[in-house]
Amino acid sequence: MLAELITIGDEILIGQIVDTNSAWMAAELNKIGIKIKQISSVSDDVSHIVEALQEAEKRADIILITGGLGPTKDDITKKTLAKYFNCDEFVMHKPTLAIVEGIFAKYNAPLLAVNIQQAMVPTCCKVILNPQGTAPAMLFKKADKIFISMPGVPYEMKNIMSSSVIPLIQEKYNLPAVYHQTILTAGVGESFLAEKLEAIEDSLPAYIKLAYLPKLGSVRLRLSTLEHASPQIIEEVKAYTQKIIDTIPNHWVAKEDLPIEKVILNLMESKGLTLSVAESCTGGAVAKMLTQHTGSSSVFMGGGVVYSNGLKIKLLDVKPETLENFGAVSEPTIEEMARGAIKNFETDYSIAVSGIAGPSGGTLEKPVGTVWIAVANKEKTVAKKFTFGNKRTQNIERSVMAAFTMLFRLLKENTEAAS
Repeated sequence: MLAELITIGDEILIGQIVDTNSAWMAAELNKIGIKIKQISSVSDDVSHIVEALQEAEKRADIILITGGLGPTKDDITKKTLAKYFNCDEFVMHKPTLAIVEGIFAKYNAPLLAVNIQQAMVPTCCKVILNPQGTAPAMLFKKADKIFISMPGVPYEMKNIMSSSVIPLIQEKYNLPAVYHQTILTAGVGESFLAEKLEAIEDSLPAYIKLAYLPKLGSVRLRLSTLEHASPQIIEEVKAYTQKIIDTIPNHWVAKEDLPIEKVILNLMESKGLTLSVAESCTGGAVAKMLTQHTGSSSVFMGGGVVYSNGLKIKLLDVKPETLENFGAVSEPTIEEMARGAIKNFETDYSIAVSGIAGPSGGTLEKPVGTVWIAVANKEKTVAKKFTFGNKRTQNIERSVMAAFTMLFRLLKENTEAAS
């Protein structure tokens, strides 16, 4: 069973917004055994949309469309779909109108004619209600293929997909049961892992595939079944998972498809441990990654973004002579920052980061990309120097991932020592 995703909107093509919808939809469809044939983005142009629909119809069984359903003149998806399916008549869909009226009443806003038009739908479609927005989703059928058009607003689309579209697809089609097992690794590259796991990968049967999913500082290894996942095949996947873990014992982080900071939060919460941060060159990026997760407040107490030397002294008890003798980007300073965070923010563990993110500010001794990171608990402080590149954004991202990797290893070391 193949699906194709089409996103509509000039704002995507000019880079004004990033198409996160397709990535999320593809992941959700993959979970239920739907393969994605192609993902396309097209402009707000009738001929471009029609051409995309025609091509998608040749390739896929399910075509999912997002965007272009708003109340303004450039939102032409609904009219274009009506034309594509030879359906010129529109009718008022009263349940959708009730939702539109309710939304405007809730915010005490005037209900305009263009808003009412949102409830007008082609007579040849099946309406899928959108309780979170004014534009409903629409399902069209052509022979044995289905086309579903949804709003481009991510939270509206996700709700419609989860509550209506996924169940509808599962009911309509006899889908294979797929099984994925993800292993999160950190601190090593894709090529290193590929070399280490070559023998295991060569021994995999044809119905199990190993994929490498790298990003800065970590690689996810995903074992997937390529056919119906029987209990016997699932057990095979689990056995290969353990072989991989045994082969890279110092580099795997979790057997879950979770980011490393969430793994850390879960581990620390289970042990009743708390965490603080002292950030200089990362400017709060470590804290941001932690606090994006629900429940992070049970572990993460807070910290400080200490760009200036004065704040390093005032908030973290870094000694003035340490800064004078060694500088802000140095091993002695980062160690004092980490210990000061534990003491002054009253936590069990801390992360401290200080570096030269760039693109300016480097010297011969400390070029752009030089970053010192320390992790600590009340008994031990571990500091390490990193030399990244000259791109500011990547240096910050690499620093954050390196900090989490160091913290995880310290936590793991203490956990194993206590057991």
